[in-house]
Amino acid sequence: MSPVLSLLDRARGLREVLRGLEADEVEAAAATVVVAELAALEKACAAAKVRIAARSSDVAQPAEAAERLAKASGSSIADARAALETTATLDTCPTTRRAVASGELSLRQAHEIVRTEAERPGSEAELLAVARRSGLRTLQDRGRRRRHEAIPAEELHERRHAARRHRWWVNDLGNVAYRGELPPEVGLPIMNRLDAETDRIRRDAKRAAGDTGGPVERREAHAADAFVRLCADGGRGRAGRADLVAVVDLRAYRRGHARPGEACHLLGGGRVPVDVVRRLSKDAFIKAVVHDGVRIHTVKHFGRHLSAELRTALEVGAPPDFDGAACVDCGRRYGLQWDHVDPVANRGPTSFANLEARCWPDHRAKTERDRRAGLLGRRAQKAGARPGTSGGNDDEPP
Repeated sequence: MSPVLSLLDRARGLREVLRGLEADEVEAAAATVVVAELAALEKACAAAKVRIAARSSDVAQPAEAAERLAKASGSSIADARAALETTATLDTCPTTRRAVASGELSLRQAHEIVRTEAERPGSEAELLAVARRSGLRTLQDRGRRRRHEAIPAEELHERRHAARRHRWWVNDLGNVAYRGELPPEVGLPIMNRLDAETDRIRRDAKRAAGDTGGPVERREAHAADAFVRLCADGGRGRAGRADLVAVVDLRAYRRGHARPGEACHLLGGGRVPVDVVRRLSKDAFIKAVVHDGVRIHTVKHFGRHLSAELRTALEVGAPPDFDGAACVDCGRRYGLQWDHVDPVANRGPTSFANLEARCWPDHRAKTERDRRAGLLGRRAQKAGARPGTSGGNDDEPP
């Protein structure tokens, strides 16, 4: 019997077995193993099907081969064309090709590995390991990260900016539908606020359903309600969490550009130029993380808030005398406020070295000096902020 006839005979026999298989015939203990084996078989069959369909392109146009594959698979022509293109490029990654043929990987996983290897040579082994232990989404995230590493941060930022778009239309139901994309520094804060508002609406809906015994709508419906609310009044944001988090190496931030091995990216949004982080940091809370590449040693928040540890250090005073707090200008020990020597409005840190105790009159005089020196920012200059207000040289009572 020829190999083709043998293959057809076995395939038809297996199809007959599967057709008559009932779920209750599979022991519960063996169900996981059976599902995994059938999934591997499905991947191997899909890969073999595409390889054989690609053989028909020798006697037919590629478009015709894609159409035949789509018809046989019950898929779209676009999906069939993508499968054929992936199969044609698998020769560049022989280890991935063998993994696909054995049913370890799907063609979509192989596509992610092959395209990344083409743009970032040497990525195949890492991505294969990711594909074998994680899902497609994790593989796509890792592949995208590796591909972005091959593009200068400034060029990547320009591409993202050029790709921004938004369009809307009225669908068959008469609803307004929309689609678009935004650069990460713009889109992530919006989507994070949208997610927070969606969660808030969903919690309320579940609470109401628990009281009435009614059904709970799908999350996508609540997300649509959150989008409307966000457009109407801005939503309430994400309590206790930032809408956008930028991570940048201090050396890169000072230098103005990142070198290999230096972080400069948005959480969830990938690499960005240092200039983008600098622009975003003008209206941001600053946090410093000291690490050795493996362990985090120190975390420092720079802002108005005094931590309990910092407040204790200020109250006992500087070593070696530890003589307590007193106004640095007049020596008064009551009615004191903590004054930022370099104002927060001028990006001064909330640290032991940058805080001094002052009585209210001396604090007011210091704030006036800072204002005249132009250290309080435009908003504070215009508002004529007093000590204790958000625009001035901010303070807290000891």
